[in-house]
Amino acid sequence: MQVLMHTFQSIGHYSLQKMQGLGLAVLMLKRTLLTKPHPKLFHLFIAQMYHIGILSLPIIMTSGLFIGMVLSLQGYYALVDYAAEESLGSLVAHSLLRELGPVVAALVFTGRAGSALTAEIGLMQSTEQISSMEMMAVSPFKRIIAPRLIAGIIALPLLTLIFNVIAIWGGYLIGVSWLGVDGGAFWSVMQNSVGFSADVMNGMIKSVVFAFIITWVALFNGFHVVPNPQGISRATTKSVVTASLLVLGMDFLLTVFMFGG
Repeated sequence: MQVLMHTFQSIGHYSLQKMQGLGLAVLMLKRTLLTKPHPKLFHLFIAQMYHIGILSLPIIMTSGLFIGMVLSLQGYYALVDYAAEESLGSLVAHSLLRELGPVVAALVFTGRAGSALTAEIGLMQSTEQISSMEMMAVSPFKRIIAPRLIAGIIALPLLTLIFNVIAIWGGYLIGVSWLGVDGGAFWSVMQNSVGFSADVMNGMIKSVVFAFIITWVALFNGFHVVPNPQGISRATTKSVVTASLLVLGMDFLLTVFMFGG
């Protein structure tokens, strides 16, 4: 009986901690969204677009190239048994635009930019830079959180578009240049089967939702970090794990809503 009561107490304590964390995250988001943007802070947004977006380009493009090549290679051997290898372009495009592009780009973005955001904000907390801003009546939500949140929401959809383009090009290289699929059939079948609203726009909607989740989680864990090296390390790991799981779970819900009929 005592063991059972201890188990319920542990579950209740864990649930209360998670609800408290969710409440703090919502309050932080509310304060960030209610901050009035200032034209002088535009350069901070541009700087974050560079750090979050431009510096993520190499790993996004490399990942997209290999994902597209592997997808085309596996898809060809699945289709050739049914003499349907001319549909390879449609298979590659649908897989990338609907699922693999937004999800893989989001996971790569989480590991590259999400972890960097948490570590950066956590370091500011540990060196009391944020406390100094508050003492000088400078809002950390306006100067630190808001530019990074906006930059993350804008950067990931653009990176996802680049990921999809590079991945389709990689699939074309393997399917047409290596495996001998007709190039005209590759592009024409893709063009006839891919819809702008059903495939491209739904994939972009997914990437916007993923960008918000990843950036929000990363900034929250960095802002509420335990200000020591161990705390920053745990917060960075927590950001990557939590954001990745939320992306996968939200992808399922969005897929059911968009394509579940």
